[in-house]
Amino acid sequence: MKKTFLGTLTDLLYPRRCPVCDKAVMPFGSLVCETCGGKTAYIKEPYCMKCGKELAETEAEYCGDCMRHRHLFDRGRAVFAYKSISDSLYRFKYRGRQEYAAYYAACMADRLGEWILQCRPDALVPVPIHPSKRRARGYNQAEALARELGELLHIAVDTGLIKRVRKTTPMKELSASERQNNLKRAFKICRNDVKLNTIIIIDDIYTTGSTIDAMSRELRRAGVKRIYFAALAIGRGF
Repeated sequence: MKKTFLGTLTDLLYPRRCPVCDKAVMPFGSLVCETCGGKTAYIKEPYCMKCGKELAETEAEYCGDCMRHRHLFDRGRAVFAYKSISDSLYRFKYRGRQEYAAYYAACMADRLGEWILQCRPDALVPVPIHPSKRRARGYNQAEALARELGELLHIAVDTGLIKRVRKTTPMKELSASERQNNLKRAFKICRNDVKLNTIIIIDDIYTTGSTIDAMSRELRRAGVKRIYFAALAIGRGF
């Protein structure tokens, strides 16, 4: 009751912003405006059996990226087509809209929850950001998403397993090959004895898989056997 009261009081003093239109959410108490809920595009079948990108051909099983490149993760899924929420993701990531995490985690739980639970993860692991970026933003958007999702699905969130030790160039500015080189030695396992067999990496955007692959490489070396990812949005790739 105390948590509910404090949450209501906070919403009254600082109205929650709609993740779609960024105005105060209407009706009060909702996570998204009633008129905005249908403005985003969900990933539909058929989708790539490896990374979850939406496919144009119903006969295909894998997207072009996954047919050309051998990824180090087992499988991944995403909720939204990137273009339909790109402006929202920018605000979520760079404009302090951490509150969007509650709505987007609810969407992930609704669309991917059954699949996530079938994977039987020992933990959700958010993609870490460099400490300097965390200080500048005040939070890690992938971690905010993972914590909300973990609470909804009752899955532990591990933020101390792997860290980002190298500050990298923003991925949107790079080609596919440049992304891979950019992420070399970018991540480091933080524990000597890793006892997790199955994890799901949580990120806001998946494009080519370079970040997930770089993390997967280190996680496999540490003994993690099954590595999946769940992303809020997925791009078309190269």
